[in-house]
Amino acid sequence: MNTAILGAGISGLSLARFLLEGGLARSNVTLFEAASSVGGLCASKTIDGFTYDVTGGHILYSKDAAAMRWMKDAAGGDRAFVEKHRETKIRFGDRWVHYPFENGLSDLPQQANFDCLKGYVEAWHRRQVDKSAAPDAFGAWVRWRFGEGIARHFMDPYNKKVWKRELDEISSDWVAGRVPDAPIEDVLRASVGIRTEGYTHQSIFYYPARGGFQAITDGVASTVMDRVRLSTPVKEVVRVGERWRVNGEEFDRVVSTLPLTDVPKLVQGVPEDVARAMTGLEYNSITCILVALDRAEHPNLSWIYLPHDEQGPANRVTYMSNYAPSNAPTGKSSFLCEVTHRGGDRYPGAELERDVLAGLEHAGLLRRGEVLFTDRVSTRHAYVVFDHAYSARRKLALEWMESVGIVPLGRFGRFEYDNSDQCVIKSRELAKRMLGTR
Repeated sequence: MNTAILGAGISGLSLARFLLEGGLARSNVTLFEAASSVGGLCASKTIDGFTYDVTGGHILYSKDAAAMRWMKDAAGGDRAFVEKHRETKIRFGDRWVHYPFENGLSDLPQQANFDCLKGYVEAWHRRQVDKSAAPDAFGAWVRWRFGEGIARHFMDPYNKKVWKRELDEISSDWVAGRVPDAPIEDVLRASVGIRTEGYTHQSIFYYPARGGFQAITDGVASTVMDRVRLSTPVKEVVRVGERWRVNGEEFDRVVSTLPLTDVPKLVQGVPEDVARAMTGLEYNSITCILVALDRAEHPNLSWIYLPHDEQGPANRVTYMSNYAPSNAPTGKSSFLCEVTHRGGDRYPGAELERDVLAGLEHAGLLRRGEVLFTDRVSTRHAYVVFDHAYSARRKLALEWMESVGIVPLGRFGRFEYDNSDQCVIKSRELAKRMLGTR
């Protein structure tokens, strides 16, 4: 079966490799990639000896041991990775607050600590008494789950920075399985200064020793690069009998990791209602800014959250040079700053760096004289936005794709909030199905 894979990010590359490892002939796999290099959302960039990940701070961890082992081995094995203990904080004024926020209440000023504890206990009590179901709107869910204090001091301002929308415009569906439910006993302990931990599944993670996170996709690609056509954007996909024609070349089957929002302009014959559903799917873009610093070392932090407007437009800062020594020259260090935008908005200009640096300086994270230079990359599709029409639009889009025989795969190929390990897992499962029916 001659197979076209549209896109050479982590999903497309993993699928190609699993297919070849499973016995499919090399000549039966072709990947089309618009960019001049592979990697997609897992791409990294090196400039003047500083390396950063261009779509946000990535880490390698997975509950699926086989998937993580496969990703490590593809990129050179254990020796090619640095093992890191997660050290994550929230910057609250001039204080460091333990992460997750509800596990760090004693780090807050007294009044904020009281507001958050009072609201958390009240919300917990209401849930026990009312037995209420989780609200559909994310803003209401935050108050149902965390209470008014945590909503006002952290969740509201932080999430508005990330999503660039009023929170009730977003569905609460996306938080299922992503926001663990801290026991109320842990929150009470945290409020009085007894340290508690949350998100323990991320307490240890791995990062490539060299090359940024792209070292993983480069490793995955190493055995399939002869099947990748770089700088070859997909311009047209046409059904021809039982086969498909991609850019004029015929294939037995097509797997698309391209964003669903772009499918109507590439695939011939998309029905009008399906095209509306696809183009109506909401997403956010991201601009990532490298801040190269003339500073020998950072505090021992992995990444931090900046919830408040006075901290500038960045919502998250990764201490990039703490991930791997090779990410900065000897005696230097670096930040990776993430700024989101509504999908389709114009990318910001050079004033963004000015505003980010001013915010970081206000937050006490750097002195302007330490900044050697900045560099930035904007990426169109970065975050799936779960608005209230998301489920219906996505369902219609995927059902049509599957009905005509185009297999959707990947974070934006299926419009799912998948991390890199989940992309690998789903590619592995798809390869098994394809190999079983070839």
